[in-house]
Amino acid sequence: MTPLAVSAWTATTAVGRGNAALLAALEQERSGLRPNDFSGQPLETFIGRVQGIESLAWPDAWARFDCRNNRLAWLGATADGFAGAVAAACQRHGAHRVALVLGTSTASIGASEEAYATLGADGQFAPPLRHPELHTPHSTGHFLAEAFGIDGPSVTVSTACSSSAKVFAQAERLLRLGLADAAVVGGADTLCGSVLFGFSSLELVSRQPCRPFDPARDGISLGEAAGFALLERAGAAGTAVARAWLLGHGESSDAHHMSSPHPDGLGARLALEAALRRAGLAPGDVDYINLHGTASQMNDRVEAAVVASLFPAHVSASSTKGWTGHTLGAAGIVEAVVCLLALESGFRPGTLNTQSLDPACGPQLRLRGERARTRIALTQSFGFGGNNCVLAFGSEPRSSEPRSSGAQA
Repeated sequence: MTPLAVSAWTATTAVGRGNAALLAALEQERSGLRPNDFSGQPLETFIGRVQGIESLAWPDAWARFDCRNNRLAWLGATADGFAGAVAAACQRHGAHRVALVLGTSTASIGASEEAYATLGADGQFAPPLRHPELHTPHSTGHFLAEAFGIDGPSVTVSTACSSSAKVFAQAERLLRLGLADAAVVGGADTLCGSVLFGFSSLELVSRQPCRPFDPARDGISLGEAAGFALLERAGAAGTAVARAWLLGHGESSDAHHMSSPHPDGLGARLALEAALRRAGLAPGDVDYINLHGTASQMNDRVEAAVVASLFPAHVSASSTKGWTGHTLGAAGIVEAVVCLLALESGFRPGTLNTQSLDPACGPQLRLRGERARTRIALTQSFGFGGNNCVLAFGSEPRSSEPRSSGAQA
């Protein structure tokens, strides 16, 4: 794969708006999780709730898009000057040569929930909730394409928790095939009743802050987030200066079970091997891995075993969901941003809230953060139904020749 320049990125999560807030929270081991104060019905759990969504100024011209998910998307898109970077890309390449690929799991379903919960006596939605744009899976993609002024291909990817990781792979194909010169990739998912009570019905929600890879882990903490990155083809006219590079991606669909991973990690392993192969890397070339690490029993055990079997001991690996919660369709982009920050800052986060490690874990798992030069970082996203995606990022473009044997530990 020809590496793609990553010229801008941003993430807004429960720890704050933008990259500086995220990096500071990771370094200070300050979690954004708090007792559930979102759902109208009682549900004892911790959540990662983003501040400022409700108070965000919303122009009348965007009234047909006014819902929590679209507000969060715009709150995130205007952090770190990202919207300005998109405008500059549209100016350089032409708006028709910039694509938008957005990942989301629940889209604007919260607005649909509200509409049905507040039906009038005539059985009609309340007037502010009658806009068709609010009740489609592409609601946020439609809104962002209009808000950014993008006229190129606009795609929504919804593959559960791998959604906003797979957007990078989708964008790479669009750029490689010459359908666009630049692509805005990202994801946004907000908390809503369907998410909170849906995961609770599956008995996957913890009553305390999640503890990834801890033997005593007992479930996930749900969160909400929005994040974005700008990808450009190297050598395209007017390409911005690269801050990092997308080196490779790997996808798989093992379809083992509706909500559980393959017990031997078949799908995860296939995605990992494909990402390394496409990037021209050996396992020993990797410096840091951001794990999916949801703190569910089966997911963590399977993921830990795969990492332990493939990577040497010097590779650092951790889960950052103890900071943000599991942000579902936005998890891929948030954790991609964590990797990009690791490349740029030299800080590799640990695994928050976890006191000890499951016996399935190898020496790669880190509980505490560390400062070390980071040239190659992977992020792993594994969704329901076996929708898996692994991304490889680098601080510089790389040749197709791996630099080490990658001997296993």
